[in-house]
Amino acid sequence: MTDSPRRAPINDAAVVWSVPTDEVAARLKSSPLVIIMHGYGSHENDLISLAPLLPAGTIAASLRAPLLAPYPVENGFAWFTIGEPGNPRVSGLDDAAASVLDWLDRVEAHFGTPASIATLGFSQGGAMAIHLLRTAPERFVAAVNLSGFVVNGQVHGDRVMSESRPPVFWGRDVADPIVNGVAVERTEAWLPEHSTLTAKLYPGIRHGVSQEEITDVSQFLSAIQTHTNPLVTSDAALSTDGATAV
Repeated sequence: MTDSPRRAPINDAAVVWSVPTDEVAARLKSSPLVIIMHGYGSHENDLISLAPLLPAGTIAASLRAPLLAPYPVENGFAWFTIGEPGNPRVSGLDDAAASVLDWLDRVEAHFGTPASIATLGFSQGGAMAIHLLRTAPERFVAAVNLSGFVVNGQVHGDRVMSESRPPVFWGRDVADPIVNGVAVERTEAWLPEHSTLTAKLYPGIRHGVSQEEITDVSQFLSAIQTHTNPLVTSDAALSTDGATAV
């Protein structure tokens, strides 16, 4: 009889910080932390370019997903196996979320606890940003989901989220060719019931990210950090500057 394989950990050495690593310990305890998670088949160096566009004083840490993406992807990584498009197994996200939380425990033990922690991800990373909030809602102030979705299934923090309604930003394009309609419909139904939702559409980005979207994300996170959020209405969805709420 052989032991079951352990879930894959986050590679600490592969984490890309937005500040020099020798400054993290001095700055993290008084700074908000944003955990950045890339999309399927990408890597930790992809989205760290967004860090300078986040609110001043924010420290970002871009993680490498724990799984090697299979052929035909080369030198890319995945948070979970794709399975049925738009409907991955919740256990895969549970494993990845546990690995991220283990990494965060190590960060806090070594550098200290950040002033606040938010999650930000694209595509699979966007699904992870929401799933981390569902897994440990007490540890995160907000989640940013860029062209991602909510996975089907129950997570133990769902009830807490339905009561506390943490802030969530969801940006996408209705013409996204990757995230299918089933996943979009599930996310449209789930997020308003479990979060204070800022949902905006960005026509033309398809499965991507635009400058306008990141500007909105920065404003969203700034509002969270100052304990006010003018982007969110009492109905937990909005439409401003021509953008459409979902």
